[in-house]
Parts: sequence; structure tokens; C-alpha cells
Amino acid sequence: MFDLPVHLPPVPTLETERLRLRGHRAGDFAAVHALWADPKVVQLITGKPSTEMESQIRLLRYIGHWAAYGFGYWVVEEKHNDAFVGDVGFGALMRDMEPSVSGMPEIGWVLSPDHHGKGYATEAARAAVQWADENITGVSTFCIFHPDNPGSIRVAEKLGYSYWQTAQYMGGDTPVYRRSASRT
Repeated sequence: MFDLPVHLPPVPTLETERLRLRGHRAGDFAAVHALWADPKVVQLITGKPSTEMESQIRLLRYIGHWAAYGFGYWVVEEKHNDAFVGDVGFGALMRDMEPSVSGMPEIGWVLSPDHHGKGYATEAARAAVQWADENITGVSTFCIFHPDNPGSIRVAEKLGYSYWQTAQYMGGDTPVYRRSASRT
């Protein structure tokens, strides 16, 4: 993997009591790939583990989001040991959904199974939402989940997201949750 210096606008670093959220770097490839190649992680997302190429594209998308849109995804790390926990943030993913969610940033979070059950998803996503309230003003955000993922639905509801509509996505019914703009 290349590790050349790149000059992009800085991604803000966020800190919570236990976590650090920072921008992705080329050196994060191994951790991102391990996360997205884990069958447990992708079971209710894509259904298939990512290849190295798909993980590289995902990492580049994470890095590029910040330059293109002024928002994006962060690496989530434990502060006490810098361990990679997962990814959280906002995307402009242009999902082929009906009805459309075009124009609304989508929040998402994915954590390594080693870090499930610790409250990290809520803690990291709450920091991301607080950042969005100050920096992505006047625009509602949304999230989607596989209907069999009650854990992520609980996280979304803790963050102020509520059921909005059912959309057709990837051949099935997908619940869409929305959060009004700049809600605290």
C-alpha cells in the first residue's frame, strides 16, 4: 500500500470519554479490510465479505468524502490503547432507493465484533451527530438497517432517529430512520 503525503483539508478529531474519532489514512487499510472481510460484520449489511479491492475502494471513499462534501467517516479507536474499533460517520452514498433519500447525509456505524456490547456504537455515533449538528446545518440525516438488526435500531433511537418510512432497497423492504436537522 502506498503511503505518500497527501494534502487534504484536515478531518476533525473528536474525542469521547473512551474513544477517539479521526480521519482515515492509507495505513488503516489492514484494519478496514479485516473489519469488512469479517462474515459476522457484513452478515446484515452486504451479506458477503469484502475483497481487498472492495476494502481499498471503501477506504478511498472514506478519505474522499471529506474533500468532496466536508463530512465523512471517522476511524473509531480506543483512547487508552489506539485499538481500531470500527468506522462511524456520514456519507453521500446516492443509494438507489425508492422513495429517494437524495440530498440527505446518511449516518452509519460498523464496529468489530470484539467491541460489540460495550456501548461504543452509541458513544461514537453520538459524537458524530453532535459534530453534524454544528457543521451540517439545516439538513436532516437518515440511516437504514436490515430489518433483523435491532441493535442498530436501538442505537439510532438513542441518537434521536425515528422511523420515517419503508423504502425498497436491494430488492427488499428497508426501514429508513430520520433525524431532523440540528436537533440536540
